[in-house]
Amino acid sequence: MKAILRNYRQSPRKVSLAAGLVRGKKVKDALTQLNFTVKRASSPVAKLIESAVSNAKNAGVVDTDSLIVKEIRVDKGIVLKRMMPRARGSASRINKRSSHVMVVLAEPTESKKKAKAKKATK
Repeated sequence: MKAILRNYRQSPRKVSLAAGLVRGKKVKDALTQLNFTVKRASSPVAKLIESAVSNAKNAGVVDTDSLIVKEIRVDKGIVLKRMMPRARGSASRINKRSSHVMVVLAEPTESKKKAKAKKATK
């Protein structure tokens, strides 16, 4: 169960800050975290996670509430190169960067379920 967002017009360095907040969390907790995060990238990342959950439902996963964000990766996309006029007729280059974001959802493994069950009984 995965979803990919290509050519999102924000630099990968800024998007990876929002992605790092949700890595390894349950989907419900990740969406809550992103809703209260004051970053421009938090909204597209949340929509991407919701899309991955929808893909999981269509793939036939029974329990979408137990899914976790197994992997979220932010890669470098295309770079738009623009020029800005400078002094004495020269020009400086401005790089307008973009990002590719990939989210992979998975069900928690049995060992993690057992560890959580032990904590609950204590």
